[in-house]
Amino acid sequence: MPLDQIGDEQEMSFLDHLEELRWHIIRSLIAIMVFSVAAFAAKDFFIDTLILGPSRTDFWTYRKLCELAAMLNTQALCVDSLPFELISRKLGGQFMTHITVSFAAGLILGFPYFFWEIWRFIRPGLYFKERKASRGATFSVSTLFALGILFGYFIIAPISIRFFATYEVSATLENRFDLNSYVSSVTMIVFGSGLLFQLPVIVYFLSKAGLVSSGLMKRYRRHAIIVILILGAMITPPDPFSQILIALPLMLLYQMSILIAKRIEKRKT
Repeated sequence: MPLDQIGDEQEMSFLDHLEELRWHIIRSLIAIMVFSVAAFAAKDFFIDTLILGPSRTDFWTYRKLCELAAMLNTQALCVDSLPFELISRKLGGQFMTHITVSFAAGLILGFPYFFWEIWRFIRPGLYFKERKASRGATFSVSTLFALGILFGYFIIAPISIRFFATYEVSATLENRFDLNSYVSSVTMIVFGSGLLFQLPVIVYFLSKAGLVSSGLMKRYRRHAIIVILILGAMITPPDPFSQILIALPLMLLYQMSILIAKRIEKRKT
């Protein structure tokens, strides 16, 4: 415990800290379960509207791409067909899909509260200056997570689905995707995008700890751009527009992280 807090708080033993952490985790899990149960009850919205939305051509992203294609006078961007169908091959496939979607929804909806509980456990162990510098951490993490979720759901997921739906190694083969594979792919893309958007927060704390510097990130910026472009090429169709659409926000996040690290370095001097 920091020295400037000993007078304000009673010193706790290691077992006391573990007990407190246990209750923070329990409350977080309860919140996730509550959201999961609510999502399980609202099956039509979370499965038919949200999860299966990107599998239909009337999805918001596809409609906007068609509008953009009309403005640019090119049909390359318009998604007017998705040549695949979803099937469930296992006896309990649809039920397990319902469970998976409900838990994923509970995890995403409960993530801000989960972080808030963990932050409540960590914050008392910080010095006063560290508390002051990290004020608003929950809001920042939650906002970036929400932006990442939206980016993954409306950009990465539909573009990836379009790519795999139209990709073929032979014209004699038909795309019949397993329901569990489709759901796991969408949920992993969306949740992974939410975590990816935490890069500025991670860099902030690493910079505070002296493990990352703006100079180091600038030195490896070209390498990071190459990795981002490769990542964009892997998850998007083989056209420059889609790759730029994916890579640009990631580059902006990296540049934002450099600015955050530089600002922290100025405060230390």
